[in-house]
Amino acid sequence: MTERPSMPSPEALACPLPLRDYPEIVLGHGGGGQLSSELLEHLFLPAFRNPALEERNDAAVLQLGDARIAIATDSFVVRPLFFPGGNIGELAVHGTINDLAMVGARPCCLSAAFIIEEGFPMEQLARITHAMGRAAEAAGVPIVTGDTKVVEHGHGDGCYINTTGIGRITSDLRLGPRRLVPGDRIVLSGTIADHGMAIMSVREGLEFEAPIESDTAPLHELVETVVEQAGTEIRAMRDPTRGGVAASLNEFASQSGLGIEIDDQAIPVAPAVQSACEILGIDPLAVANEGKLLAVVAPDAAEDVVHAMQRHRLGCRAAIIGQVVRDHPGMVVARTAIGATRVITTQIGEALPRIC
Repeated sequence: MTERPSMPSPEALACPLPLRDYPEIVLGHGGGGQLSSELLEHLFLPAFRNPALEERNDAAVLQLGDARIAIATDSFVVRPLFFPGGNIGELAVHGTINDLAMVGARPCCLSAAFIIEEGFPMEQLARITHAMGRAAEAAGVPIVTGDTKVVEHGHGDGCYINTTGIGRITSDLRLGPRRLVPGDRIVLSGTIADHGMAIMSVREGLEFEAPIESDTAPLHELVETVVEQAGTEIRAMRDPTRGGVAASLNEFASQSGLGIEIDDQAIPVAPAVQSACEILGIDPLAVANEGKLLAVVAPDAAEDVVHAMQRHRLGCRAAIIGQVVRDHPGMVVARTAIGATRVITTQIGEALPRIC
C-alpha cells in the first residue's frame, strides 16, 4: 500500500511576502489576484498536493478506468444577488459549466449547495432557484443532488451557493499552460468587463449612457465549436472570471515560463463599459467576465478558430489579441495605441470584490 504523504508542518508552510504579512484572511485573498495565488501556492497546494491539483486548471482531469472525467467546484457570493443580465443562481450554473468546458469536457451534471441566512425572503430564494433550474435545463446539464444549510441572522449575507460539476472528455485534448509554444496566438471570444461593470453599476447606484448587462452564459457549446475546428491545435483555455483577462494571461505566462504580448487596440470592449471603466479609473483587463473565454492556439489554426467562434452567438466579436513569445518570460506586456508597451500585472486583490 502506498503511504499517504504526511501533512507539512506549520513551519513548512512559512511563505514569502506578501502572504506572511497577513495574520488574518482579508477580502483580497478571494479576489483572484496575487493574494489568491499566494494562498494557493503556499497554503493549499502544500496541504493537498497531488498530480491533478498540480495542473492548476479550472477543473481537475482524472482517469477512471477507461474514462476521462473532469470535476470542478465553485462558490458564489456575489453582491447584489440580482443584477442586470442575471442573478446568483444563473451565475452558479454557468460558472461551473464553464470551468468544465475549459479543460475540454462536456458537462454532464451538477450539484448545488445553498447556505441561506435566517430571515432571507422566501420569494427571493424562489426567484433564484427557478432561474437556476431554467439555466441548467437550457444548458442541458441537470442539477442532480445538493444540500441546504441555514445560518443565524447576521452570520451570512442572504444566500451563498456552491456548485460542483462532472463532465466527460471524449477527445484526445490535453490542455494546460505548460503546452504553450512561442508563436501561439491568444484568441478572445468577445467583449470584456461586462459582468464586473454590471455588478458595479447596481451596487453603487451608477447610471451610464447605455445599460450594461452581465455576460453570464454557458460556454460549453462554444468550446465544442472551437474543438471541432482546431482539435489538438488548442493549447489551453480559460474563462477569465476573477481578476479578469489580466489574471488569466499572467497564469499562462507564469506556468509556461514564456512571455505574452497583447495588442491593446485588438481587445474588444463595449463603448458603455469602456466609458464606465474610464470614469472609475479601472483597467477593463482586470475586471471579471462570466461568459467569455481565452484560447491559446497554434498560429496556423488561429484564424479558423476566430471564424468558428464568430459564427456562434457567444463568439460574434472574437478576435486574436496577442501571441506567446520567448521574450520577458513569465510576464505579460501590451502594445498601446501610441506604440509604447506596458506591463500587465495581476492585481494584489480584486478591483471589484464580490463579483461572483
